[in-house]
Amino acid sequence: MQNYGIAHVWEQGEFVTRGIALTLLIMSVLSWCVIVAKGWNVVRLKRLTKHAEERFWHSDNFAEGVQKLGHANREDNPFLALALSGQEAAEHHHQTQPHLHDRMDVSDWLTRCLKDTMDDAVAKMQGGLAVLASIGSTAPFVGLFGTVWGIYHALMTIGATGQTSIDAVAGPVGEALIMTAFGLFVAIPAVLGYNALTRANKAIVTKLNRFAHGLHGYFVTGARLSSPMGNLRVAAHRQ
Repeated sequence: MQNYGIAHVWEQGEFVTRGIALTLLIMSVLSWCVIVAKGWNVVRLKRLTKHAEERFWHSDNFAEGVQKLGHANREDNPFLALALSGQEAAEHHHQTQPHLHDRMDVSDWLTRCLKDTMDDAVAKMQGGLAVLASIGSTAPFVGLFGTVWGIYHALMTIGATGQTSIDAVAGPVGEALIMTAFGLFVAIPAVLGYNALTRANKAIVTKLNRFAHGLHGYFVTGARLSSPMGNLRVAAHRQ
């Protein structure tokens, strides 16, 4: 058994086999780096924005609400970025209203500015997920190519030596199949990590959309818009 195994595959393998093994290793390290980095970012955003929307809307004024959103940089805090973007858009429209009111009203201007900020936040959260998707979809085929290549050379060696016993066949073929296992070992964490991060980002984006909708109503009308369910409950209570 000392003549078989991963070490034997590396020692006896040619440049194609070693290249495939190194490719799978790089893909595995890259996918785990993305999973750890993006996973930590999701945990940070959840801690940062936990109850942030509720605390913001229960503030006495806008400045106090901005302080309650956290002291992180606006690039690292999408809730803070949305609040400041809405404030800057409203002030800009108010200062330049004589030039803009005939072309774009305050609602359209705020919608555009908040949407740009949302797009930047979503793009930053989704950065790196394409790498996981690519690795998850291609790693099994890279491993399969290594298996086919290894089996081909194993059969060529068996044919040249004339040894057809099970012990002569099982070792080289089994070593070739290791590449398939490597491919699955790389692909499965990448796929699971991609799905988990996508779900987590979707939940955060939902909160950001709700917060942006409230900011839009605040800057346009001066008061936060109530949710449809909240309006129904108020109407039922009045009846």
